[in-house]
Amino acid sequence: MHKSLRLAAIATVCSVAGGALYGAGAATAGQSTANSTHEPYNIGLLVKDIDTYYGTAADANGVYQASPTSPYAKDLARIDADAERYIDRAARKAHRHGKKTAVVFDIDDTLLLSLDYEKRYNYTYNATTWADYVNKADRPGVFGSAELVQYAKSQGVEVFYNSGLSEAQRTAAVENLKKIGADVNLDAAHMFLKDKANPPSYLSSCATAGTWNCTTVQYKSGTRKHIEQDLGYDVVANFGDQYSDLDGGYADRTYKLPNPTYFVS
Repeated sequence: MHKSLRLAAIATVCSVAGGALYGAGAATAGQSTANSTHEPYNIGLLVKDIDTYYGTAADANGVYQASPTSPYAKDLARIDADAERYIDRAARKAHRHGKKTAVVFDIDDTLLLSLDYEKRYNYTYNATTWADYVNKADRPGVFGSAELVQYAKSQGVEVFYNSGLSEAQRTAAVENLKKIGADVNLDAAHMFLKDKANPPSYLSSCATAGTWNCTTVQYKSGTRKHIEQDLGYDVVANFGDQYSDLDGGYADRTYKLPNPTYFVS
């Protein structure tokens, strides 16, 4: 996963819930980068705000965890409750009309929380340390994430994953998702990861063997298009912690999960 613009200036970290859910065609001003001649928000204060938002604390093993009573957890609970109600309605409607429905989940900081990595490396990204971290396959789940995956399955909705993780990280991703209880459709037909060496034909407009020019939006929306047009599903909901996880269409509704620690264009 390529992460850019770490510690993007977010003046009010805890105002996530109001922008958590947005419909197709909505503006993505929430991901705009600062371009001001005025003094930016102080990084030290921003880190404190982020820690307060997550309720960040090290556990007995020295691993940074989010608090289940934090504003972050409460925002997630509101999003999940809305998503469950919507999935229930969408599944019932699809069943009446004989349609196949699907939900699509990003993985990093949508299902698996990377807060410990962010804190440990001071909100910076390094490909080697990130790969080592992912391959440990011991990230905690984002609050409510596994339950939402299981709920979609219980309603007869097909679960797909659309992640910026690489094909080389597949084994670790599967192992980690199993650990948090999101053990649903973890096969290659349902979990789409970046394969830059041999990209799929449906991404041919931006990627060919050995040449990857896809933006995050092109990659993720192209995959959702494949799920809908080639596999025959109606993607009723798409979940991600970045607007680039959600932009580009091919989903009836999109859910933006809070993540104030990094920005992916």
